[in-house]
Amino acid sequence: MKVLFLYPNIRKESLVPPSIALLSRILKNAGIEVDIFDSTDYEIELDQVDADRVKSDNLQVIPYQSIDRISKGDVFSGFEKKVLDFKPDLIAMTSTESTFLLGISFLRELRNRNIHILTILGGVFATFAPWLVMRYPEIDICAVGEGEHSLLNLCKALERGEDYSSISGLWVKRGGEIIKNPMSPAVDIEENPTNLDISLFDDIRLYRPMAGSMYRMLSVETHRGCPFTCAFCNSPSQNTLFSGNHAGKFFRKKSPAKVKEEIEFYRDEYGIEYVFFWADTFLAYSKREFDEFCEMYSDIGLPFWCQTRAETITEHHMKKLVEIGLHRISFGVEHGNEKFRREVILRYCTNEVMIDAFAIVSDHGVPFNVNNIIGYPDETRELVFDTINLNRQFNAESMSCSILMPFHGTNLYTLSVDKGYIPPDVICPSNNDEAIMNMSSMSKDEIMGLSRTFPMYVKFPKTRWPEIARAEARTDEGNRIYADLRAEFASEFLVEKTG
Repeated sequence: MKVLFLYPNIRKESLVPPSIALLSRILKNAGIEVDIFDSTDYEIELDQVDADRVKSDNLQVIPYQSIDRISKGDVFSGFEKKVLDFKPDLIAMTSTESTFLLGISFLRELRNRNIHILTILGGVFATFAPWLVMRYPEIDICAVGEGEHSLLNLCKALERGEDYSSISGLWVKRGGEIIKNPMSPAVDIEENPTNLDISLFDDIRLYRPMAGSMYRMLSVETHRGCPFTCAFCNSPSQNTLFSGNHAGKFFRKKSPAKVKEEIEFYRDEYGIEYVFFWADTFLAYSKREFDEFCEMYSDIGLPFWCQTRAETITEHHMKKLVEIGLHRISFGVEHGNEKFRREVILRYCTNEVMIDAFAIVSDHGVPFNVNNIIGYPDETRELVFDTINLNRQFNAESMSCSILMPFHGTNLYTLSVDKGYIPPDVICPSNNDEAIMNMSSMSKDEIMGLSRTFPMYVKFPKTRWPEIARAEARTDEGNRIYADLRAEFASEFLVEKTG
């Protein structure tokens, strides 16, 4: 039995996806042969972007020296060669909504060449839009929910030549109809292996920029899901989906002992220099759980990054995290108007709590990043400037400003469809610099202009705002002003920090 993972990816310096490394280890432990086609280092002649570089160009991350990587050539030729050489029995594609169509283009190219291999799609997009996924003739099976059990059970059935149409967690095309099986129960993440199959990926994929430097880095899952209810995120809907289908709790925490096993494996076998903790809200721990984690990590000796929410920060947290190696931390601000943030985004933290929390972080000397989103349903220019003005009260080393992508499985997707701002079958693009919602409150051009100048509005004095406003326009004049302001911004706010 041979399985080829297909990972459609456009980011040149993103992390190895732990989900694929985990699934590969599970399959290999069952005696199944596994390979991967990872499009990261191929030439992709599509309207795609290198997202990490875009963030750098838009002043949202500290500039860094990119690794020299040799292109592997045309992505379609590379994929076809991999398929013909490996001869898989199953192609297992995992994608986000924003990379789904890229992956479909690879599979379509195969079928255009009369190469027919059974395909399955997994991931959060497959979970929340299986009805849309199954419209595509290139997809034969859709995994709804977690894949650790359903993918392995599918492979075992294929290996034995058995019918797989009734395997839980799978939607299966069969004789012109779609068989919709119930979800599998939530996985016990304590039973998952910790020696993930990192060897599946090229060694150069272990390198990622952080704070202007490049590190050998891997991500480590500490939590699966999140207890909070942000309307732009699909974790709340995962909680509802799992409980509504009697599949158990989606939000789970991995024990410190399991986390330690995984980190030590990465450190000892792959020489990683930095840990990227993969959790929506890293500090969604009780005090006992947090202290147990800190005691465990005190023996690791590696710097780490994590993200959490402002309301989870205390003096105790910061003191302990700094002692064990916290290098950088990120927070979601998302919006600066408390009423809008509470009623539309379903975030109930106050501005005062954020300001106080970030002051604690600054007092401990930890550089932090804040994440913002603009282009929400019915948001106005005035509301965007509430977010800008709130950011001006932080001592953040960097800030991001993304344009809302109303992904399937989020409350804001449902709201945007109900208001007629997007069609129900929309597939959000990979480029979060592109506005896709049609609203009367703000045009797409205005949203995109505010997004690219957001850091300038935050960092420059308000006397410069009229000049920055002219730089929002993507005209010859606007682009010229933007280029001048960008150079000044980089010189004043970024150069010293990259040393």
